[in-house]
Parts: sequence; structure tokens; C-alpha cells
Amino acid sequence: MANHKHGEMDISEQEKTFAGFIKFSIWVTVIVLAILVFLALVNA
Repeated sequence: MANHKHGEMDISEQEKTFAGFIKFSIWVTVIVLAILVFLALVNA
């Protein structure tokens, strides 16, 4: 079994994936809120 040394793994791909996930989540939230505001205005 190999000895684990903290901080040696290259995590650049994981960081890019996480950044993409956060951007996607923010966009989905904004779009859903815009749809809800639109529906509230149309039904008023």
C-alpha cells in the first residue's frame, strides 16, 4: 500500500469541474427565478 502524502495530487481537473458545476447551478437558479417572476406577473 502506498503512503499518502497530503497535497501531492493534481486536482486541476476537479477544480475546473467544480467551477463549472457552480456556474451551471447559478444559471439554473437565475433562470428558475426569472420564470417564477414572469409567471407571477402574467397571472396578476
